[in-house]
Amino acid sequence: RPRRCSAADYIDDVVAVADSLPTAPVIIGHSMGGWVAQKYLEQYSAPAGVLLASVPVSGSARGLSRVAARHPLRFARATLAGKSLRTLNTTEAVRESFYSAGTSDSDVERYAAKLDEEYMARVAVDAALLRRPKPHRVTAAVLVLGAGADACFSHQEVLATARAYGTSAEFFPGMAHNM
Repeated sequence: RPRRCSAADYIDDVVAVADSLPTAPVIIGHSMGGWVAQKYLEQYSAPAGVLLASVPVSGSARGLSRVAARHPLRFARATLAGKSLRTLNTTEAVRESFYSAGTSDSDVERYAAKLDEEYMARVAVDAALLRRPKPHRVTAAVLVLGAGADACFSHQEVLATARAYGTSAEFFPGMAHNM
């Protein structure tokens, strides 16, 4: 059975890469990677951070509850089996969660095939409940970018994240979660 990565493993990977560079990088993260970026910025300095359709400062529990409300049986089965990708077992479900209507079916199918169960298990629990971001610990300027048609994180959650970092959010109209 493969080892499940923890939140610390992801943050340690960012630290290792950042430390290997000649200058401190701007830390950019999308979705769960945005959560990792926020956790990194709590502990380490960087010139800036960019959050793209990021897990909000309130955590990912509300986003998960929206998935559960849309597909309760599928969500329950996936949760009980510990296989979160079972909530995304059709091309339609992947499109509904991550892509806009303008994304071609072939692209959605190609991207769906690349979804990975690994990060969705242990780290998702941390991001949902256990280790919410602590913006008061972040000293870097943070740019918060949201997708106008995001099915994962609401407009209000993106705005609240921006407020927590002392900035305003920018939204890309018509774009879905996987901007």
